[in-house]
Amino acid sequence: MSVTTNATTSASAFARAQSVIPGGVNSPVRAYGNVGGTPRFLASAQGAYVTDVDGNEYVDLVGSWGPALLGHAHPQVVEAVREAAGRGLSFGAPTVTEVDLVDEIRSRVPPAEKVRLVSTGTEATMTALRLARAFTGRDLVVKFAGCYHGHVDALLASAGSGVATLGLPDSAGVSAAVAGETIVVPYNDVEAVEAVFAEHGERIAAVITEAAPANMGVVPPLPGYNAALRRITLAHGALLIQDEVLTGFRVGYSGWWGLEGLREGWSADLHTFGKVIGGGLPVAAVGGRRDVMSLLAPVGPVYQAGTLSGNPVATAAGLATLRLADADVYTRVDAVAAQLRAELTTALSAEGVPHAVQWGGNLFSTFFGAGVAAQGARDYASVLATESWRYAPFFHSLLESGVYAPPSPFEAWFVSAAHDDAAVDRIVSALPAAVRAAAQATAP
Repeated sequence: MSVTTNATTSASAFARAQSVIPGGVNSPVRAYGNVGGTPRFLASAQGAYVTDVDGNEYVDLVGSWGPALLGHAHPQVVEAVREAAGRGLSFGAPTVTEVDLVDEIRSRVPPAEKVRLVSTGTEATMTALRLARAFTGRDLVVKFAGCYHGHVDALLASAGSGVATLGLPDSAGVSAAVAGETIVVPYNDVEAVEAVFAEHGERIAAVITEAAPANMGVVPPLPGYNAALRRITLAHGALLIQDEVLTGFRVGYSGWWGLEGLREGWSADLHTFGKVIGGGLPVAAVGGRRDVMSLLAPVGPVYQAGTLSGNPVATAAGLATLRLADADVYTRVDAVAAQLRAELTTALSAEGVPHAVQWGGNLFSTFFGAGVAAQGARDYASVLATESWRYAPFFHSLLESGVYAPPSPFEAWFVSAAHDDAAVDRIVSALPAAVRAAAQATAP
């Protein structure tokens, strides 16, 4: 299938944006820095499709980076937003819808005994860290290389040499002192975590991890890995924070906890949520043990506030989305994801491109290279060793065929309940040419 798109208006819009917005975008991945070319400026979205300002229609595999579980502009979600907006856009006072949304979250993840709504995933993880430090009276935090938890200063740190190292700033403007309170270890390495606790255990407030990492591509936890983190943190009096901003209520009715912790009989102390709980509008949350959450102001000494937290329009969108996300929705999303993973594997194998298609629930991504084909990507180092340079031509071929994939090799692919057979067929038809482009790519 060939659709060859025109990007003239997008190019003009991007040039204008670059003159007034740093980099021309308000979140870096949108700039196409990993793939090159002209970012498509989107004008509308419906179901499984997005349309850009030049009138090109694409099957969407980004889904607003997760929230569009039901598909874009679901009629009942739109109606809930319309009704809420008609009652007022913001009050700066409590609303019943906030409580309803929290009750829905708690019903799906009972270990979130109390929940505080915020506006972004970054706010949620920042609040979780503050709570953990207040509760334990300790300062150090352990995170994993390749896991992203928003642009919190203390978490913008990368691994150094050796098994573990005190973090070094990974962004200008983050002080060495702040980053130095973060210990970064390789993901999926229980021995590294045990070694860190053997040396620093009395000073570690928390371990924070993506429940199933999807910000370095999808690198799922090895069997028993999250349970081991639970065991180690309990043994040393530290808290376990599971970041489910991406996976929460996306990979299943109760998120990753429902796929793993519920089945195995354990839970984290704190959970962070986002994306799906806002249905496309900015809502996130931190929830967890009652004794930990009760440290938050106004009942406790940990201050956190937000003028737009629990916004009535945003919470209406999130509540409608969660109430519509029933077993049939997850069955459809899982089935589409499984079909596309199989089609990707078949197409890449037919062209002789070494690869690994990895998944966590219905999130998935493709890595290129003989090394990853043989051993898989288990941590950030193995992700960085892949042939990521094959992704740009692969991406642009899909785009030219009317398929909007993530504009980075290090992001998850998202499908929705609105991806019907026609949408899937368009993706499958676009794969042979995209795979040939990946096969013909040369290393820089």
